[in-house]
Amino acid sequence: MTKPALSTIGYEGRTIAEFMDALRSADVELVIDVRAVAASRRPGFSKTALAAGLREQGIDYLHLRPLGTPRAGREAARKGRIAEMRAIYEEQLATPEAALAMEQALGEAEARRAALLCYEADAAGCHRTLVAERLVERGGFEVRNL
Repeated sequence: MTKPALSTIGYEGRTIAEFMDALRSADVELVIDVRAVAASRRPGFSKTALAAGLREQGIDYLHLRPLGTPRAGREAARKGRIAEMRAIYEEQLATPEAALAMEQALGEAEARRAALLCYEADAAGCHRTLVAERLVERGGFEVRNL
C-alpha cells in the first residue's frame, strides 16, 4: 500500500500563477497555511486573496495560525539561524493551541491531498518541514516539497 502524499510549498520567488501551477500539478486539494501571519506584500498571497484564488482553482484553504512560527523564530530564520528557529518553534509546538491545530492538520491531510504553505522557497530552512515531520510520524505520509 502506498503512503498518502503530503506536499509542502513556499511561495518565495514565485508568481501566483507559478504557485497555482505547482499545486495543480501535484493534484493538491487543500492548502494548509502554517504562517503565523497570513499577510504578504506579494500580490495574491495574503489570506483573503489567496483563499479566493485557490477556490477558483478548486483548491480549499485552511489557515492554522497556531502552527506558525513566533516572531522571534521568524527573525532567527531571516538571519539564517535555523537551529535557533527550530528551538523556538519546538516551544510553539508544545502549546495546547498548536497541539489542537496539529490534530486538525493530520485529519485534513489524511482525508485529502494537502500542501503545507509558508513563505520560504527552501523547505529545509522553514518550520513547515517540522510540521511535515510530525505529520509523517503520525500519518505515514510521503512528503513532496513543491
